Order: sequence, then structure tokens, then C-alpha cells
Amino acid sequence: MRTHILVFAVGIGLLQQQPMLPESAWAWALLPGAAFAFLLLRTRSNGLITIGKVLFAVVFLAAGFFWAAAFAQWRLADVLPHEWEGRDIQLIGVVAELPQVNERNVRFAFDVEQVLTEDAIVPARISLAWYDARGKRFKAEAAPPQIRAGERWRITTRLKRPHGSVNPHGFDFEQWALERNIRASGYVRENDGNVRLDEMVNRPAYQVERLRQEVREQFIQALPGHVYTGVLVALAVGDQRAIPREQWQIFTRTGINHLMSISGLHVTMISGLIFALVYWLWRRSHYLTLRLPARKAAAAAGLTVALGYALLAGFAIPAQRTVYMLAVVAIALWLGRSTSVTAVLSWALLAVVVLDPWAVLSPGFWLSFGAIAIIMLVSAGRIGRTHWLIGWARVQWAITLSLIPPLLAMFQQVSMVSPVANAIAIPLVSLMVVPLTLLGTLPLLDFMLMPAHWLLSICMAAMQWMSDLPEAVWSQHAPPAWTVAAAMAGIFWLMLPGGLGLGWGLGPRLTTGFPARWLGLVALLPMFLALPPKPASGELWLTVLDVGQGLAVVARTENHTLLYDTGPGFSAEADSGSRTIVPFLRAEGVKHLDAMIVTHADLDHSGGALSVLEAVPVGWVVSSLNEDHPIQLAASNKQQCRAGQSWRWDGVRFDMLHPSEQNYNNPRLKTNALSCVLKITTTHGSVLLPADIDKKSEYKLLADKGDALASTVLVAPHHGSKTSSTSEFVSRVNPRLVIFTVGYRNRFGHPKKEVVERYQALGSRLLRSDTDGAVVLRFADKSIAVETGRALKHRYWQDIPG
Repeated sequence: MRTHILVFAVGIGLLQQQPMLPESAWAWALLPGAAFAFLLLRTRSNGLITIGKVLFAVVFLAAGFFWAAAFAQWRLADVLPHEWEGRDIQLIGVVAELPQVNERNVRFAFDVEQVLTEDAIVPARISLAWYDARGKRFKAEAAPPQIRAGERWRITTRLKRPHGSVNPHGFDFEQWALERNIRASGYVRENDGNVRLDEMVNRPAYQVERLRQEVREQFIQALPGHVYTGVLVALAVGDQRAIPREQWQIFTRTGINHLMSISGLHVTMISGLIFALVYWLWRRSHYLTLRLPARKAAAAAGLTVALGYALLAGFAIPAQRTVYMLAVVAIALWLGRSTSVTAVLSWALLAVVVLDPWAVLSPGFWLSFGAIAIIMLVSAGRIGRTHWLIGWARVQWAITLSLIPPLLAMFQQVSMVSPVANAIAIPLVSLMVVPLTLLGTLPLLDFMLMPAHWLLSICMAAMQWMSDLPEAVWSQHAPPAWTVAAAMAGIFWLMLPGGLGLGWGLGPRLTTGFPARWLGLVALLPMFLALPPKPASGELWLTVLDVGQGLAVVARTENHTLLYDTGPGFSAEADSGSRTIVPFLRAEGVKHLDAMIVTHADLDHSGGALSVLEAVPVGWVVSSLNEDHPIQLAASNKQQCRAGQSWRWDGVRFDMLHPSEQNYNNPRLKTNALSCVLKITTTHGSVLLPADIDKKSEYKLLADKGDALASTVLVAPHHGSKTSSTSEFVSRVNPRLVIFTVGYRNRFGHPKKEVVERYQALGSRLLRSDTDGAVVLRFADKSIAVETGRALKHRYWQDIPG
């Protein structure tokens, strides 16, 4: 059965790679297939039995595939029609989850109970943001009302379908929204009809979310102004957004980020403590033991506490996996049957993927189940007795080594200090901080939070020191899929019975076992040595990233990389630099930028610059910014962009066409008019990057640099605004390809219809970041190869804008 469960999970994973969903009618073929396989298994012929087993495995593979397809069909059917995007819709519903508060808004999930607007169709669960009256930072007179989980509200909203940026190596928001059943997102419109209707809705799910909110508020009140309050909140209720970005960077660099969320380890520890306590107390009562064995009572108590903790923490995948595993063990104890560790893990796997078919797309799924599988591989069925400390060290070493391939594949970085950091943090956090924190959730025991915070501060001091080490993290390119598979096979071979097969004294050496286990290390090498492709001499690889309403372009030659603009900033904790640009550069193997051009001060072009400067070495920064701008202050080597600047990298020419000295001397010019305009020229074609120049700037360019404007590719000025792309400019550039960098349903209405028509009249091919995602251009072989993000990795859940 374990093999069939694994095959079922593989079928679910296979469905999640499909560009479109299959016809449900094909699922009926499972019934005759299963019946035929069963008949073959009942025969006495070994050959037919083997065929029956193979066919039965195929049936389970198909069952997983169509189970996931059915889930997807059902969830995708609950959709916001295109015609109702951006229109006022009045709703009645319930705040469904723990609200998230930042400096700009309150964001919350909303279960729709009633649609009051006539003929409107709205999905059952949506995500809403409630901004202050001016869309700025909260002010007492303009802040939205206090939102609490479980409250019923009548509100007026404007919604749009789930739509996210699509970039190579980027986060897939649409997949994330589908898994969480968020089928539309939007904001609450300022309206006198927005009112809280009545008392709390007392459904179990809402009560849990309300309890999570109360615990969070209790922690904030008990620890006002304390540095690590957010970490304790995350350990108690799973609200990881309470942790500042600077602290997350420390956790990531030291490899202990799994401890700062509700991990399976925490759930297991708490469950184990309750099991031991109940077992010890129960055995001391003859009355109780005569009615129920102490082991069964302790198992039931441990499972109940584990489930309660997991629910309080938001029921993330690691917590789910642990609860299901503990449930299998508890059921076996109640039935008086023994069960193997692999069976426990298999049934937990089945429960996770059956209830959440999209779990296979989550990094937590692979890291959680993978870590348990490795522990089983190096611990179960080994000959000889080993000191507990040596056994623990062997397990830690095995987990650290085995997680390198998936971590490099998913995040392109691995903590080098992780073994030491975890050796300190695991006992301190799991055995001391977490129990004290959970005790602190009780109203009369909130004083326990102070010692929990004190212990956490000690831990964090050590983590800060290790994080600051120059070689704390190994970062590299995203390894090809085949190298990750080879590395995992090599680690499996390395971990086979006989210790680690390296003779490093981690356990008793066995005289028998699998030979030449050291060859497993050789299988790791391709992951580091198989470098990503790069441009040849004279070639240009240009990636126009999808950053929503903003601009970020990465230009690469054979030995140099330039970043042109850095996309928008979203909040104090997030921007395009940290979310999109830095992950892209790391995955592509770009370890430093030779130059970064910040064309002008507008936030949609400069918002990610500080994050890039913090994460990636930058040779020089070119901009039109004032000297006192934060980006200028952060840059070590900087200069103004000026018309006439020119340089050549690897046979590719870069020319700055605007602004001129005259533009800088005109104080009446707006920031857009000072945009750094760059042209990149190769023997295969050219590209013009005009940022946000306006009509006057275009006319100035036509007068001063008219002969230099003709380009094969044009990134449309000012996102296709009507204040730019004049007929004269469009005709002189005469691009074969035009790219509009615009946000989905942006409030400016970019690109404007009349602007689009001007380019269409020239016969230019038009691409848009909101519909096509990132645009990848390769100038080579006297031509330009064009690929788009949504075409490169299309999945069935990706929305096609109407």
C-alpha cells in the first residue's frame, strides 16, 4: 500500500505541471482498469500477477492525477467574471482569517455570504485590503476600523481576479491564491454603508482564528516594544508576517528559519511532553488505569494537544504532516497493532495530498517530508548500539547534507553555519522557548513570555554573530533539474546502511554494507559545476521583468550585467528588489552588477534599489537623483546620467541619450523629464529604454539625437501613457517589438488605447507584462529570440485577462 500511496502522490504532482486541465470523462477509465488489474492479481500466473501489479500502480497514478484535476475544476469554477472586475459590489460576509496589519492597510480573507449588488457574481472567499481614507499611512482620523476574525460586515468592494507577476524563478501568486481558495482580491471602498452587522459568528473555524488574533494582541500588550515579540507571535499562532525582514534574514543565513515557524519539531515536542505528563499521572490512578490503559490515554491527549497547537498555528503543511503521523500512531495504539515508520509517513503523505492537492508545489512539503525520510533512512534498522550524542550528530549531518539539493533548487542558497546554529537553537527554542511561549498564551500565565523572550534574545545574539560571518551562506545559480535528481540519488546512496560510508567516526563501522558509498559525493558535483548558459561575445540577453506597474530590466553581455531601474516598492517590508530582482539574479548566476541605472526618483522605478544594493555588489550607480536621495547615500560609486555617456562591453555598445546638462539646470522639470534614456546596440539588433520621458523630452530627443533613436525593440515610454509616445517619436524609433510594462488593471489605464493604435499602425508586435509576464530577449545570430514568462511556464491556474 505504501507504494500505491507514493504513486498516487506522483499522479497529483503530475497534474500540477499541466498547462490545462484534462477532460473529466477520462476518469471513468479508472474503473475498468482497476477491475482488470484486480482480476490479474487473482490469477495463479506469476507473469499475469506482475502485469496486474504494474497496472494497479498505473491506476493509482491516474487516480491521483484525476483527484487533483477534480479539485482544480471545482475550485476554478468559483470565479469572478471579467465584467465585474473594478466595479462597486456590495457584500455581506465574515472576516475569515487572522487580519494582517501594516503601515498602509489591513488585509483579511472574507467569506462572502450574500451579494447585495444585483446580478453580480462573487467567489465564496476573497482577499480584501482596507486602506485609510487617503491610501497613505494610518492616521487616527482616517484609519480603517478595527477588524476582528469572525465578524460579519456589510461592505462595498472593488475586486479583480487573482493575478500575479510571472518571472523566471519567481513566486507564483496565482498558484498560492488557488491553494488557499482566494478566488478574487480587492479593496474596501470608502462608503457610509460599510458597517459591522452583529456579534461574532460562532463557527469553529472562525473561533480558532479569533483565538489566534486574541493571542497575538495579548503578546503585543505583554511585550510592548520588545525586539522579538513578532517571533514569539509566530511561534504561538504561526503569524510569520509579524517577524521583521531583518530578523528573517538572520534566520535564513543561519538555517534556523524552520524553527521560527510552527514546524513539525515543535508540534512533536509539545505533543511528546503532554504524552509523558499524562502517562505519568494516569498510571498513578488505579481507577483510571482500570478503565483505560495509560498509554492509550496519553496518546489521545498528545494527539489532541498536537491538533490544537497546529490549528492555533494556522495548520501549515509541516504541522499537518506531524498531526497526521501522530494520528496514525495513536490509532495503531488504540487498535493494539504495530506499524512501521514508513507506513506512518505514507499515511500522513496520503492525508496531506488528498486534502490539499496543491501541497506538492510547496517548498515546505518537500523539506518536511524529505527531512523525515532522511531521518528514517539513517536511523531505522541499523546494526549496533550508538551513543545518543553520536546518533543525534549523525542525524543532523544527514539532514543538513540531504537538504542541500532542494534548498539550492528552490532558493539558490544554503547556510554554511546551519549545523552549528541548529545545534544551539533546536534545544533552546524547541525545548524551552516554545513551551514557555505556549504557556504564555494562557491569560494568567502571560508572565511566562518574559523569560521566553530573554532566552530567545540569548539565542538571537549567537545567531546574529554567525549570520555576520562573511561565508555564512553559500549562494549560487539555480541548478538544472537533472543535477538535482543526480544529487538526491547520490545522497541516498551515501546514506545507505553502514554509517555514512565515509569512515568519519559517526557510528560503528560495519563489515558489511553497500560498497563505494563515497561515490554519492561525486553525484553532488554536477549541481555546482553545471553552470547556466550565458551570452557569447557580441550577444545581448535582455530580460524585462514583470514587476507590475513599474520597470526593471536586466541586460547581460558575455562578462557584464546591468540593471536598468528597480521596480516599485510595496511597503516597508517588501519591494521589487527583494521579491523579484534579487531572486532572479541569484538564480541566473549573477553574483554582482557592473552597473545599476536608476532613471528617476518615481517609486515605481526606484522602489527596489536599496534592497538590490543591500543584497548584490554594484560597481557603479548611474541616476538622475538628487545627492541627498537615500539611494545616492547608499551607493559607494555614483554618477549622474548625462547625454553623451557611452561605453562598450563585450562587443555591445551602450549610449546614454538623455538628460542633457540643460535639463538638469531647469528646476521646473518634473522627475519624469529627467529620466535616463539608454540605447543598447548589437550587431543583431538594438533596444531603446526611455523610462518615463514625456512629450517634451521626446521632441528634445528627436531634435538632438534623432538619427540614434531607430531601434529594433522599444520599451514603451511611461508605460504607454498618453503623455508620451508621440507620433513623431514612434515613427522615428520604428520598432519591430514594443513592450508595455504595466500592472494588471492599473489605475492609470496604461497603456492608453490611442498609444497602442499608433504602434499597431506601424506593424509593431506588442507585448504587455500584465498579460505576457516577463519578456526574455536574446539578441544573437542576426535575429532576436523572444520568450514570455507565461508561455515559458504556463500552468492551468494562470488567469487570461479579459
